[in-house]
Amino acid sequence: MAEPELKSRGSRESVAKEKMGATGAEPEQDGLIVEQPASPSDPVGSPPAATGSTNSLPGKGEKIELKRSITLFNGVGMIIGTIIGSGIFVTPTELGTTIVKSGGDYTYILEVYGELAAFLKLWVEMLIIRPSSQYVVSLVFATYLLKPLYPNCVVPDSAAKLIACLCLTSLTFVNCISVKAATKVQDLFTASKLIALIIIILFGFIQISTGDVPYLTPEKAFEGSKLGVGNIVLALYSGLFAFGGWNYLNYVTEEMINPERNLPLSIIISMPIVTVVYVLTNLAYFTTISPQVMIESEAVAVSFGEYHLGVMSWLIPVFVGLSCFGAVNGSLFTSARLFYAGAREGQLPAALGLVHTDLFTPVPSLIFTCFLSMMYAISQDIFSVINLFSFFTWMCVGMAIAGMIWLRFTKPDLRRPIKISLFIPVTFVLSCVFMIVVSFWAAPFECLLGSGIILTGVPAYLLGYKWKKPHVVKKMLEIFTMFCQKIFMSVPEEKEQHGAAE
Repeated sequence: MAEPELKSRGSRESVAKEKMGATGAEPEQDGLIVEQPASPSDPVGSPPAATGSTNSLPGKGEKIELKRSITLFNGVGMIIGTIIGSGIFVTPTELGTTIVKSGGDYTYILEVYGELAAFLKLWVEMLIIRPSSQYVVSLVFATYLLKPLYPNCVVPDSAAKLIACLCLTSLTFVNCISVKAATKVQDLFTASKLIALIIIILFGFIQISTGDVPYLTPEKAFEGSKLGVGNIVLALYSGLFAFGGWNYLNYVTEEMINPERNLPLSIIISMPIVTVVYVLTNLAYFTTISPQVMIESEAVAVSFGEYHLGVMSWLIPVFVGLSCFGAVNGSLFTSARLFYAGAREGQLPAALGLVHTDLFTPVPSLIFTCFLSMMYAISQDIFSVINLFSFFTWMCVGMAIAGMIWLRFTKPDLRRPIKISLFIPVTFVLSCVFMIVVSFWAAPFECLLGSGIILTGVPAYLLGYKWKKPHVVKKMLEIFTMFCQKIFMSVPEEKEQHGAAE
């Protein structure tokens, strides 16, 4: 017996349809709006729908939707390339294979906690977390890429910002062209990242073979360590930052080939690789660099390269820059799918839920993501903005996993291709609570200020989503959506005929 849909789905569909106008497109609309961007009508946990459809555009042989083209190899490259984990190996895979929809934590929070909580998640991700982090990583890419040209001075800020914006626009173009092009770029730059780390690891083992490794002794390695509970907690908090991205593949579930198999395998394969590479890289650092120098160095890999590579030390900053390029690509790819999912649920403008008729990529959402990211080039202190929301990521991930536990008891009949012991998600949720408490303990003012900014999403939710708009506002939104359809050659994703009939 099929599990019924969650109660909130019907209301979300009606709101989404209201945002796009009437259910059927009128003749004077040039026939551009072929389907309303409502939520898929399949129950959560249902298998992926068939790709064939008679509901496609005239002259087209394919249904307009995001295509399944992400393979297992691409998935592994996406995770490794975006991180470079987390002790959680399989928890996100149960959610990803139970709720087979793109959007990651946003989708899971929407299904379990309702529209307001999901909108606040989307609000902060859209305006602050995603664009700011993408711009920061692209700025790091630009700085490292230009560093060989300015070996004895600081890289000019204007030059770095220009290259950062060029990085964002070029990757947005690649992502608009095709999913395969984006995943090939991701695979290529993931390889460059691993090559750089393998070089460091090899030189570390060569140094160990000489026997001249004074900093690997316990006395030297832990010299100056502060073992207070507070210091250990803050060290844990900072260390986990390096493992961000372990759940990004859940944002593109609908575009994975055989997600029930490839999603869990991608996470299970990539996380041990990342963990082993991280441990060996840090071991290599300690063969050459003292703990004090590591603390003071702005780029430990560059300091390591200067010692071992001599005149070829410029290779390390170039490789590090390329690895950042790949990380930006992975973040852009998943961010666009997050905003696409929000538009499909009616919580963002319908224009962001459009798919290109020939390329089958969410072009408007990708361009919107790029624009927001480049806006942060104006900021003079972007890192302080990011620090205000350090606790928010842990809160959202913790809520998503807590929702998985909740669904175990409230929806026991949901189809779960993967079902893990409750001990793992319970432990993870407690860890997230711990990290949130640590955030408020270490920086109470910043966290309270960040919480206040998050709550600005409440009036935005009421005005932009819940408010029953007058006809003139609906007409303006409809005109804007049609304009985007014409400019970007995009239409809303088509649903199955049985879904449309319902």
